[in-house]
Amino acid sequence: MNEDKVAGNWKQFKGKVQEQWGKLTNDDLDIIEGRREQLLGRIQERHGIARDAAEREVDEWHSRNPDFFFEKSQ
Repeated sequence: MNEDKVAGNWKQFKGKVQEQWGKLTNDDLDIIEGRREQLLGRIQERHGIARDAAEREVDEWHSRNPDFFFEKSQ
C-alpha cells in the first residue's frame, strides 16, 4: 500500500480513533500513524486491557468505519 494513502487516511480518521479510545494522547496517535500493531499496543497500555480485548475492540471499530484501513505489519 502507498504510504501517502495510509498517512492521508490516518489523518482523516484520527479524531474517530481518539473518540473511541479517549485515553490515547496526540503523541500516541502520532506514533501509531495508522499501524494496527501500534494501535493495539497503545490501547493495551493506556486502557489496561489484554491483547485479545484490544483486537476485538479494533475489529468492532473497523466494522463501523469500513472506509478506514490499517497499514499491515510485514
